[in-house]
Formats: sequence, structure tokens, C-alpha cells
Amino acid sequence: MQKIPLKLTKAGMILARDVFRDDSPVGIPICSKGTELTDSLIARFDCMDVQTVHVEGHPVWEEGERSIDDLLRDLDKRFSKTLQEPLNILLHDICKAHLTKSMGGDSGRQAE
Repeated sequence: MQKIPLKLTKAGMILARDVFRDDSPVGIPICSKGTELTDSLIARFDCMDVQTVHVEGHPVWEEGERSIDDLLRDLDKRFSKTLQEPLNILLHDICKAHLTKSMGGDSGRQAE
């Protein structure tokens, strides 16, 4: 999941969280999570002054941002001395799965 400015959204992205007016999670959502964005929906959010949305995966890469491969290498390095312990193996696998899912899969990018 990634929080991105509305101006970087594109049709086809999937909302990972409900969207609220003024980016405040209080009140009635104006659009629910799981909704596929369309150009008209993005324009409607813009008219409602929605500034940011949470989308599935990690579709927008900023300069200097680390790739999923770099993050997974760091994870392996952090656990390298303790991977003989069963609970640490389990914890490593949970962290790896979470990173992979939150970054949009093995490639770290959402399918276009």
C-alpha cells in the first residue's frame, strides 16, 4: 500500500483504504477501499479537495527510493546471524511476505 498525492493517481489503480473528505478518517467515506480508480472518479476527488489516497501496491517511485530488492537484501542481512532459530525464520518469512505484499509483489511495481 502506498499513500500518494491525488495528482499522481491514474485510472486502474485500486484504493487500499476508504477515502474521506479532507483526508480526515472521520465521518462517512466518499469512496470505499477496493474501488478501481477511473478518470471521472479522480476528477470528482479533485473537486472535493481530496489531496491524497492510499492505493494498492507501490505504483509511484520517487527519486532516491529503495527498490524491493534492496529492502529484501537488508532484511536478509539483518536476520543472517539468527536464521538457525525456528522463531527467527518464521519472523523473517512474515517480514518478507509483508514487504513483498506492501510493495506490490515481487517486482515492487503494480501491473500496468
